[in-house]
Amino acid sequence: MIECSAQARAELTPKGKLRVGINFSNFLLTHKHPQTGAPGGVAVDLGRELARRIGAEAEIIGYPSPGELAEAAPTDIWDVGFLGDEPARAKLIDFSPAYVEIEATYLLPPGSAIKSVEEVDRKGVRIIVPEKAAYDLYLVRSLKNAELLHAKGADNAFKQFVADKLDALAGLRPRLITDHKNLPGSILLEGRFTAVQQAAGVPKGRPAAAAYLAAYIEDVKASGLVAQLIEKHQAHGLTVEIGRAHV
Repeated sequence: MIECSAQARAELTPKGKLRVGINFSNFLLTHKHPQTGAPGGVAVDLGRELARRIGAEAEIIGYPSPGELAEAAPTDIWDVGFLGDEPARAKLIDFSPAYVEIEATYLLPPGSAIKSVEEVDRKGVRIIVPEKAAYDLYLVRSLKNAELLHAKGADNAFKQFVADKLDALAGLRPRLITDHKNLPGSILLEGRFTAVQQAAGVPKGRPAAAAYLAAYIEDVKASGLVAQLIEKHQAHGLTVEIGRAHV
C-alpha cells in the first residue's frame, strides 16, 4: 500500500475530514439507498477507502450533476471529486488516471435512416443530450453540422427525445440500453462517438494531494479493488482502465 506524506494528507484534509464530491447523476457509479438515502456505489466506496488509507473520516458531498461538482472545485467545498475527466473541467481540477471507461453513443427513433455514429453529424439532424455531461462537452467541441439541444438530466433528455420526435439521443451506452427497451423499434447504434474517462480529482493548487491520488487510483485498479466494487454493485457496462489495456 502506498504511503501518504504529511503534505499530501494536509492537502487532502484541510478541514480535518476528507470531503468526497460525488456526482449522483451517474447511476453506474453512485446510488442512494431507497429507504435511508444513504450514499453508495463504486465511486462512494473508492472515496471511503481513500479516507481509510489516509486515516481520515469521509464526508460525502453530493451533487446532482458532474457540471455542478466541477464548478464547485474552487469553492473549498470538496477535497476529492469523482467525475468524468474532461478538458474544460481540467482547468479547475487535477485529475487522476481514469479508473473506468464508459462508452457514449446514440439512440435513434424507429425508422431512422441513420446507419452509423459518423452519419449523425449532418445538417438537419437534431441531437438531445443531458447538459454538462462529459460527453455533452465533447459534442459541443466536436459537432460540425448537427444541432445540439440540451435537457436537464438523462430522464428529461429521453422524454424530450420522444416528445419532440428528435433525430438522436446522446448518452452513455448502459443508460441508452434501458431507453432502447422503453422505446420499441428504436435503434441503438453500434460504435461510439467518445468514451468517458471516469476519474478522481482534486482542486487545482494541491500538487501533493494530486500525486497521491494518482498513485492511489493506479493501486486500486492494479489490486483488483475496482473490479471487485463493480461486481459488488453490479455496475455492468464499465471497463476498468489499467494502463492502456482494458480488462
